[in-house]
Amino acid sequence: MAELTVVFADLTGSTALFEALGNAKATQAITRLTQWIGQVCKNHGGHVVKYLGDGVLILFQESRHAVEASSELHRVHHDRIRNWPDALKMRLQVGMARGDVVEQSGDCYGDAVNLASRLSDLSGSEQTLASEAVIRQLPDDFMVRARCLGPMVIRGRTELCVVHRIEWQDEVLSELFTMPASLMALPLDRRDEAKPVCIELSWLDISARFTAAALPVFLGRDADAQFVVQDPRVSRKHARIEWRSGKFYLEDLSSYGTWVRFSDSKAVVALRRQECVLMLDGEIALGASFEDFTVPTVTFRFLEETAA
Repeated sequence: MAELTVVFADLTGSTALFEALGNAKATQAITRLTQWIGQVCKNHGGHVVKYLGDGVLILFQESRHAVEASSELHRVHHDRIRNWPDALKMRLQVGMARGDVVEQSGDCYGDAVNLASRLSDLSGSEQTLASEAVIRQLPDDFMVRARCLGPMVIRGRTELCVVHRIEWQDEVLSELFTMPASLMALPLDRRDEAKPVCIELSWLDISARFTAAALPVFLGRDADAQFVVQDPRVSRKHARIEWRSGKFYLEDLSSYGTWVRFSDSKAVVALRRQECVLMLDGEIALGASFEDFTVPTVTFRFLEETAA
């Protein structure tokens, strides 16, 4: 048993690729991409445990090498598919976690393996999500661009997991993101002590404000929901916003999923029967991702009690 950083790198969009190219060509394309993922990780000191159809499971001794590898994968693949037809675009999503790992008979086991897999599923396309243990193991002088998304409910786990989104885009250069790794592991809530206690939701010409005392509230198609969004892709009770321990939490309750993006970044958190902390103003897509320009999108912002 050894403490390692586990990385799951998955390609999305394989169904459309098979429909567009047929089984033989699509399989060949996916194999070439996964082999490339494995080679990039090997170049950064990673050990490829196995290939999983359209994904790869890799182990790293050090978190910094895992972060460097995932960032290179995102940058290169993003440029590669920039001008590809939409039907052929397979996007990359990565999850990583650190902990004790047992390697046996060409496979590996441990809580970190399960968590990395869940974070890969939770991450949106072109996104890397990492556990708190990954961030804490980064050296103090390692400059990382990351955003703490706060504690999230991870399927199969009884305890909340603190999740960080690692930014790889070259254009993200704000000092808010770029800081020594040691600072990224400090307490999560860095907002001013005068925390917002009111959330404002808006969709089309509908707007409503809810104080912390009025929560939880439901967003959905049901007339009994506190914030009604009439769209066939929206479930009757699609999502719930509640106030816990001084934070606003959004939980997906829907059939088709909920997507969240914050005002500071284009990166997206995809929720399927999971929850995340709403730490900054942003947008919520109900029933489809933001890539669908027709998706019902609810904007949210935080207000002080006096503004409610």
